[in-house]
Amino acid sequence: MLHPVVLSGGSGTRLWPLSRQNQPKQFLALMGDHSLYQETVLRASRLPDAAPPVTVCADDHRFMVGEQLAGVGIANGGILLEPSARNTAPAIALAACHLVAQDPDALMLVLPADHLIEDEAAFREAVARAVGLARDGWLVTFGIRPDYAETGYGYILGGTHLGEAGFAVERFVEKPDRETAEGYVAHGGYSWNSGMFLFRAARYLEELARHAPAIEQAAREAYARARRDLDFVRIDADAFAASPSDSIDYAVMEKTDRAAVVPVSCGWSDIGSWSALWAVAERDADDNRIDGDVIAVDSRRNLVRAAERRMIATLGVEDLVIVDTPDATLVARKERVQDVKLLVDQLKAAGRTEHLVHRKVYRPWGSYDSLAVGPRFQVKRIVVNPGAALSLQRHSHRAEHWVVVSGVAEVTCGERVYEVAENESTYIPRGVVHRLRNRGKTPVELIEVQSGGYLGEDDIERLEDVYGRS
Repeated sequence: MLHPVVLSGGSGTRLWPLSRQNQPKQFLALMGDHSLYQETVLRASRLPDAAPPVTVCADDHRFMVGEQLAGVGIANGGILLEPSARNTAPAIALAACHLVAQDPDALMLVLPADHLIEDEAAFREAVARAVGLARDGWLVTFGIRPDYAETGYGYILGGTHLGEAGFAVERFVEKPDRETAEGYVAHGGYSWNSGMFLFRAARYLEELARHAPAIEQAAREAYARARRDLDFVRIDADAFAASPSDSIDYAVMEKTDRAAVVPVSCGWSDIGSWSALWAVAERDADDNRIDGDVIAVDSRRNLVRAAERRMIATLGVEDLVIVDTPDATLVARKERVQDVKLLVDQLKAAGRTEHLVHRKVYRPWGSYDSLAVGPRFQVKRIVVNPGAALSLQRHSHRAEHWVVVSGVAEVTCGERVYEVAENESTYIPRGVVHRLRNRGKTPVELIEVQSGGYLGEDDIERLEDVYGRS
């Protein structure tokens, strides 16, 4: 079978303020009803003989991955929790170890979680061509036929023909300047480096051991010492920390003599910036990409995205990116959006949190939205999914008042367990053990008012938790 491996790392800086560290772009619905991650696993599931996908992700995103898989009805082929960021070569090695343990001849199709592919038929045809090369021991990368001289991508030069399937790789090229990129496009033999790969898992580990043995050894040891945690495979942190941080291109593909490239035109984009999203998005008669409640008058070639329950109006503006969220708004010229990272760096330097989390935060049991914060108080809107429960917990520095606005909540407060229905309230004193549970079939929504000297999220002592966080 063909085993898709989805790499779901990334910190989410290039599409700030919509993308944040706790919810990077792969988990956002940027082009439709599904997130980029969901589109990736759905596309992989439609390939012939495709097994359930293996996902490599950060620990903070584990429940989001599980929920998004369930949301599109895709089985979980393994969710490997990367304990630290070590780039693509070690991440792929973990997945290879996972697959080889099940099938020594496993073919792995490595896919970034945050790419767009518009022509799925062309993608399937390219994968079919690559399968034969991979079975013959080649390490295959997919090269995107360039539409224009792009300076933001690496390039691959194809060499010797490998039948109808593709070419042996002659060389990889770093991101070029404009003049060099124009020469590559005119040459005709260069492709953009897509970051997608296909090879036998065992062959990748062999080449990794040959060219980057420290990465291979650390990955094998980290996977051997991994443990099961609910639906996840928790990779050993100490063993994985010993791995050098390197990309698959540097560690293996540029060094092996068995690298092959399969060129393809499939409407591919890595959606690496707001301007890239504007370029591939559906636009109106004035070339504007509009999302949400937006009124645009005499405005052209803009990307405007309004936050929920807030309207944006533009008048006489051109070539702008305007992205509004409940706690941050970006206004930039399209040609400058590659520099959004400069803003994120300033947020980090100032000790702010807008690059880390949204005002609305998703948890495995539901979500909460911070509506108001002041001295010694905070107001949150909490939604608990059907059948879900918060941890059994207590707080050292705050008390809480809960007002249920829809549904019926089961409340544990000290020794008491009781129900709180719509338009009813309850009080949780500071230091008292408590839990909120939804045993119903519809979400429970409540307003929580916190009061006390310290209201940080780290003032939670979890005594029992069905999600393994205690």
